[in-house]
Amino acid sequence: MSADHATAADRAMMARALELARGAAADGETPVGAVVWETATGAILGEGANRRETDRQPWAHAEFIAIQQACRAIGDWRLNHCSLAVTLEPCPMCSGLIVNSRVGRVVYGAPDPKGGAVRTLYALLEDDRLNHRSEVVEGVMADESADLLRTFFKGLRQKRRSDEAT
Repeated sequence: MSADHATAADRAMMARALELARGAAADGETPVGAVVWETATGAILGEGANRRETDRQPWAHAEFIAIQQACRAIGDWRLNHCSLAVTLEPCPMCSGLIVNSRVGRVVYGAPDPKGGAVRTLYALLEDDRLNHRSEVVEGVMADESADLLRTFFKGLRQKRRSDEAT
């Protein structure tokens, strides 16, 4: 589904995910943020921002951290009754985690042309061959998410050029 089908809760949670992504950028991490909430009540169960560089862990993606917190919060690995908002289309690893944790709905911002596994390169969350499918709402606050990523990577390129010049 397109962003036109996003609920008020989807937009509010995406706004929170963007705040988390900005915090990640301030820490030198790729600016991606994620929030897991109980769809019916709106209660936030988990939040995450990328921490790959900080933790030196390849799995420390925003979605992974938010899902891990949510599972701990409810004492179960099944998140059928939950939604996930993430600023960037999930990668194959995170999409696999979403399937395995049975997240009911996924709302994402910017598409990822180099690693998107929800709609751009793959459609793992809607693949009939897998044992779980998630409802997908794409493009929610996509411009804000993409702008944050663009600005972050532009800054990295400028810093690298500056460092090379000295």
